[in-house]
Amino acid sequence: TNPFCRICQDQARDKSIVCVVEQPNDVAAIEKTGVFHGRYHVLLGSLSPLDGIGPDNLTIGQLIERIKSGEVKEIIIATNCNAEGEITALYLSRLIKPSGVKITRIARGIPVGSTLEYADQATLGKAMEGRRGV
Repeated sequence: TNPFCRICQDQARDKSIVCVVEQPNDVAAIEKTGVFHGRYHVLLGSLSPLDGIGPDNLTIGQLIERIKSGEVKEIIIATNCNAEGEITALYLSRLIKPSGVKITRIARGIPVGSTLEYADQATLGKAMEGRRGV
């Protein structure tokens, strides 16, 4: 069987940009936005040392093989914004960095349409840290 889903089989998609997510439903969530036109890599989980889930339990090896193919120019790490997601993102960035491929992380912050006074401290803090020029 082909390891690629119908999205990644679509030749119109940019194969040089790969968005790394934890689960297939994360692909669906990003697809609903209509803004990403690259391909995906589903890890099938996240690193969780306390639960005994290490790199060999995920599809990290296959991701590295995709990078080694030479087609990938950017990896977007779109793991969850929880402890396991952050650990996984850090692990991946350190693993991928020597390849020279550009590594980015999805932004986090204030939801569209919300007010600052109701934002939790962690979200507001991440929004301040992730600010960008206008």
